[in-house]
Amino acid sequence: MKWLRRWNRRILFLLAVLGPGFITANVDNDSGGIYTYSQAAAKYGYELFWTLIPMTISLIVVQEMCARMGAVTGKGLSDLIREEFGFRVTFFMMAALVIANYTNVMAEFAGVAASLEIFGISRYISVPIAAVLVWILVVYGNYKSVEKIFLVASGFYVAYVFSGVLAHPNWQTAFVKLGVPTLHADTAFITMIIALIGTTIAPWMQFYLQAAIVEKGVQAKQYGGSRLEVIVGSIFSNTIVFFIMVACAATLYVSGHRDIKDAAEAAVALRPLAGEYAGMLFAFGLFNASIFAASILPLSTAYSVCEGLGVESGVDRKFSEAPWFYWLYTLLVFGGAGIVLWPKLPLVSVMFFSQVVNGVLLPFVLIFMLLLINRKDLMGKFVNTRTQNAVAWVTVIVLIALTLVMCVQSFLS
Repeated sequence: MKWLRRWNRRILFLLAVLGPGFITANVDNDSGGIYTYSQAAAKYGYELFWTLIPMTISLIVVQEMCARMGAVTGKGLSDLIREEFGFRVTFFMMAALVIANYTNVMAEFAGVAASLEIFGISRYISVPIAAVLVWILVVYGNYKSVEKIFLVASGFYVAYVFSGVLAHPNWQTAFVKLGVPTLHADTAFITMIIALIGTTIAPWMQFYLQAAIVEKGVQAKQYGGSRLEVIVGSIFSNTIVFFIMVACAATLYVSGHRDIKDAAEAAVALRPLAGEYAGMLFAFGLFNASIFAASILPLSTAYSVCEGLGVESGVDRKFSEAPWFYWLYTLLVFGGAGIVLWPKLPLVSVMFFSQVVNGVLLPFVLIFMLLLINRKDLMGKFVNTRTQNAVAWVTVIVLIALTLVMCVQSFLS
C-alpha cells in the first residue's frame, strides 16, 4: 500500500533527524518546570491551561530561529553575540545566565533527591551517585552516544501521559480552557504566568540548541530535518505539560490541596486521589526529568560561556583539549549537587524563583536573537519571515509588560 510506505518513510526520516531540537524542548520539563506546572494547576485548576497554546507557538518559533542560525552561520548563539555586540555585553549576559542556570541545576538535583526519597532512598546516596553518573556520561562520552541516551530519556516523559489519564480529569473542561483565557490582576497570578513562560522557553535552551546544532554539523542544506524535529519536539514537550497540569488540576485542585512544597509532594498527593500507579508514574517521571536536565543544564551553560569567551568547547573534545569547558561543567554539576545536601536550603523557593528569573531574562536573549537573525549579511535568504518576527516580538513585549506589572505591584504592596 503506497500510503503506508509513504508514512513509513516519513517516520523513518523523523527518527533519523531527531536530536538537538527534540532533546532541548523536552529537557525543559525539568524538576523546576514540573514543580511550576504542578503548582499552577494545583492553585488555579484549569484556569491557566490557555497559556499552553501561545507558549507552544512561541516555543516553536524561538527554537526554530536558533536551529536556523546554527545551521546557517555554523556558530553558537553566545559566539555570535560576542562577535556582533562585543565582549562586555557578552560577559554580562553570560554572568546572568550562569546565575540563573546554577539555581536551575540545584533544582534538578533537588528533584533527584525528592523523587527517590518517595521510594525510600536517602538524598545523601542518590544525589552524589547521580552527580557522578551525569559527569561520567558527558566527560567520557561523545556527541553521538550522549545524544542517543538523551533521546531515550526523552521517551520516558510518556509516564506523565499515563499519570494524567489515571487521574480521571474533566476532559471537556480541560480542552475548553485551552481556548478560554483567564486573567487576574493580582501579583501571584502574573508571577505564575511569567514562571510558566520562563520554564517553557528558558534562555539556556536557545544557547544549548544552537551549540548542539553546530556540534552535530547540521548545515543550511540539511536544515529541513532539523526544523521538523524542532516542531515535533516542541509539540511533544507541551503535550507532556498538558498531562502534568491535567493530573494536578483533577486531583490536587479539586481536593483543596492548593499549595505544594515541591514536585515530589505532587506525586505523593496523587496516590490517594488518583491511585498508586498515577503517583508512582509521576514520581518516576520526576526522577527521569531531573537527572536528564541535570546533565543538559550544566552542559548548556558550559557551551554558552566557553563560546562567549572564545575558548574550546564540545563533548567530542578531550578534557585536555577543552579544559575550561569541562571544568565549568564539573563545577556546576558537583556544586549544584553539593548544595542540595544542605538540609536547610529552601529548595521550593529556589526552584520557583529560578523559573521566574528565566522569564525575566528571556526577552533580552530574544532581542539579541532577533537582531542577529534579521541581518541579511549574516543569514542571507534565511532571515525571519514577518510572521516569525511578529510572534517573537509579541513574546518579548508581553514578557516585559508582565515583568513591569509584577515589579510595580510588588513595590506597592
